Amino acid sequence: MTRSTQAVTYCRPSVFESAGGVGQLGLETSRGATPAGPRDHPRFFSGFLTCPQVAAAGLLAVADVAAARYHQQRLAASLDPVVTGSGDRLRFESFSGCGGVYARLDVLDQGLDGQEVGHGTTNVDVNNPLREALSRIGGDDPLHLRVGPEELAVTTLDGPVVEKKVPLPDRWLRGFAEAQVISAGFELRAELDAAEAVRFLRSLPRTSGREARWVVPAGRGLRPTSRPVPGAVCLPGPARLVALQRVLRHATALRVYGPAAATRAAVSSAWEAVLPGMRLTLTLSPDAARGFSGEGGVLDALATDRAAEDAELIAVLLAWEPRIDLADLAAASGLPVERVRAALVRLGTSGRVGYDTAEAAYFHRELPYDAGRVERHNPRLRDARALVSAGAVTIEDGAGTVTADDGHVHRVREDGGTSRCTCLWWARYRGGRGPCKHALAVRMARRSAADEDTAWGVADPRTTTALGA
Repeated sequence: MTRSTQAVTYCRPSVFESAGGVGQLGLETSRGATPAGPRDHPRFFSGFLTCPQVAAAGLLAVADVAAARYHQQRLAASLDPVVTGSGDRLRFESFSGCGGVYARLDVLDQGLDGQEVGHGTTNVDVNNPLREALSRIGGDDPLHLRVGPEELAVTTLDGPVVEKKVPLPDRWLRGFAEAQVISAGFELRAELDAAEAVRFLRSLPRTSGREARWVVPAGRGLRPTSRPVPGAVCLPGPARLVALQRVLRHATALRVYGPAAATRAAVSSAWEAVLPGMRLTLTLSPDAARGFSGEGGVLDALATDRAAEDAELIAVLLAWEPRIDLADLAAASGLPVERVRAALVRLGTSGRVGYDTAEAAYFHRELPYDAGRVERHNPRLRDARALVSAGAVTIEDGAGTVTADDGHVHRVREDGGTSRCTCLWWARYRGGRGPCKHALAVRMARRSAADEDTAWGVADPRTTTALGA
């Protein structure tokens, strides 16, 4: 596994203090991206939280996920949460050390009472003493939140610094990208009121386990089902929803998102606790022992040169929007909506966009580490490019043939938009974890041939057919 060490530096530890009956929560920031470029310790917000106890519980839940490994729990985790200022809200995000759970707390405009929220993304320090202090915040205690250094400290950062060095595996970075791509295919499947949400979540097992189960809406709640019937949602490793227990007594509803259940294979799902002025969402990978990094949802977008060029254009047009409108981006860029969507997927692989299931929209953020390694070190993508470069791909009669290094010949055929291959990867996953390297190589070769035909003025037969029709 490729990994590096990520150094995160804060000018001082984040603290919670109480003075004159008012709590002061100071969250310290590291180096991050802003509209003015990279900045050390950017400041995003200063003001009051309208629901202090709820916000404290939500922050603790995000920190719980950042510090957790739901698989191989004996190993160490984690990275500090990421905070993004979007002008009208603050988003706190984290990813579990095992790469299988993504958490996000959206503190919306209704949850904030203070100055305008700034724009940018960085890490935020959540240390153990702060966690203990947050757990003691009472429901009636007013709480002032500062995200970033104090005004004076913006220009005088001479005190002792806090530096944390943590391992940053490539699979962790790939997982962050895959989580948003997979979420973009979700739809709202169920919504439970507060009482049903409490009943359902408290019925789930607390012990870790890899078992997947399905639930289906029934009346006002959810009932278990032994198979993915129409409308069912997969709940893979239900014990991984434990972080929702932090906010359960404050929740007004529980929303469940997922793809259409088509097979018995486990799939991802997202579970959103609706809170006063905020939302807490946990997105689960298809298996507790299977992180998001191997799902393959970004491979098609990474495999095209056109998507890379489109992504460069779209990146210029992003402006830290809390909600990216595809139609507006298409109009501004002059690209079709589908190419804009593919460009956003590609930008997601470097952490430059996320996806909000509650609003069914992408949002702009810039992860504060070199997530560009996602593309460079993706093994299937790298192997597919090597096969094309070696001339191992031939295309005849609509099918592709790939000759591997070991002499094995694999056949790739398109079937209803899905590439079927004769390799062991396809036999094992049946397309459930994205295309295999052979299918990717065939798609690359086809696109390369189409680009050459276009360059020489040869009409694309698909275009000719469409015009003739």
